[in-house]
Amino acid sequence: MPTTAEPDTTTVAPPDASTEPPKAKPKPKRKRRTDTDHKPKHQPAYAVVLHNDAINGFDFVVRTLQKVFGYNTARAFWLTLKAHVAGRSHVWTGHKEHAELKRDQVRSCGPDPQMKHRGAGTLRVTIEPLPGG
Repeated sequence: MPTTAEPDTTTVAPPDASTEPPKAKPKPKRKRRTDTDHKPKHQPAYAVVLHNDAINGFDFVVRTLQKVFGYNTARAFWLTLKAHVAGRSHVWTGHKEHAELKRDQVRSCGPDPQMKHRGAGTLRVTIEPLPGG
């Protein structure tokens, strides 16, 4: 007896999505950074300026600079002498807020106690921006 061929009932299923390799997601475009993006912006420098004083004693000014700025005697003397001869002396440089603090600390030392009777006042100290800052 001849066999009749049975029709092929197997069907090919569509490919399963889980067997396909995952599609790569497009990478987000990054902004190119320039060298300036990484460099911190510097604050401008300010100078603390000591002005000449004809009444407060030289020794008092030297001791004040030592106390406020931590200078040794030679450096404090040199800066005081420079203010005496030139009329003014840059005694410290740094950021504005720190310069304001140093100025106020010098002023808080008051006048020379030995010269109060001659009308001595607090030392004249100002701050000013340095060029190029």
